[in-house]
Amino acid sequence: MYDLINYLWETGLNLLFSPEIFEPLVFPGLIAAFSLLIVVIWLERKIAAIIQMRYGPYYISRHTEGALQLVADLLRFLFSEVIIPKSVDKIAYVLAPIILFAFTFLPIVVIPVSKDFAAIDHEYSLLIALALMTLYSSFLLIVSWASNNKFSFIGGLREGFLSLSYEIPLIISALSAAVLFDSFNLIEIVEKQAAMGWGIFYNPLAAIVFLVVIIYSTSRYPYEIAEAESEIVIGPFTEYTGILFGLGMGISYIKLYSMSLLYAVLFLGGWEPVVWPLNLHPVLPGIILFIKAFIIVAFSVFLRAVYPRYRIDQALRIAWWKLFTLAFLSLLFSYGIKIIEVMG
Repeated sequence: MYDLINYLWETGLNLLFSPEIFEPLVFPGLIAAFSLLIVVIWLERKIAAIIQMRYGPYYISRHTEGALQLVADLLRFLFSEVIIPKSVDKIAYVLAPIILFAFTFLPIVVIPVSKDFAAIDHEYSLLIALALMTLYSSFLLIVSWASNNKFSFIGGLREGFLSLSYEIPLIISALSAAVLFDSFNLIEIVEKQAAMGWGIFYNPLAAIVFLVVIIYSTSRYPYEIAEAESEIVIGPFTEYTGILFGLGMGISYIKLYSMSLLYAVLFLGGWEPVVWPLNLHPVLPGIILFIKAFIIVAFSVFLRAVYPRYRIDQALRIAWWKLFTLAFLSLLFSYGIKIIEVMG
């Protein structure tokens, strides 16, 4: 009996710590993402309260600086009634936020946490991650259409206009990194940065464009345009309540987390610049990757307290005239570096 229990325990642990299970479920997957979500929203509230000298919710865990307020908010969303208006497309109304959350989360599974620990180690893993990230706006349009509400539909149309303008610079800046390191494989990109140096130093134009696109595409200030609570309430999720509304509010943070992980892999050296003892678990280098991603996320939420929101015409002008131009120049810059290497 003892041998059977010990066998089942070891089998369960081996299964849990296999990349195919550990990455989606634990790190950098669901558990890490939800933990980060709670910390980041709390941090965003605290930063805004300090900089703007205003009060926020402070009724839960007063002695811990309101750290459990987000847990209380989550419980409120979980147990609130989900109200489905009569005029909506009920199937699309219920399923669209769930599918949107799933496709927002999927790019995290493609991103490796070390060279020996990856759920998907594919030669085109960068392109897979980018393709999954670009599905976000399509399902957000479905969310806004299914609500049968003019404010929701306006928010969805805004996201449609914005997605056309930011996805092209996103892909071009990522391809600039791929050209620079001669690979579409995320593990190979990190390993080459260990030998050459971080991508942000080799091609700062691509790094700047990708960082701005992260802020742009995740509705961080000054690009909180699809929601714009002062104009169209809460954008595509105006008609949602309960846990479906909670999913809608958390989706942009999950996307911010996944894009920050990809940014750390492409431009900040991923996990490789830190030397780990060989006898430690291969998932541990991912801690450095997580810290780098968290710094980017914290910087993005900090902007909420210091910037006003752009109008949609201003954001589109910035994307098409400035971001697109800089992204194209970054691609030419990467090709120039490769030509110099070949000639040298």
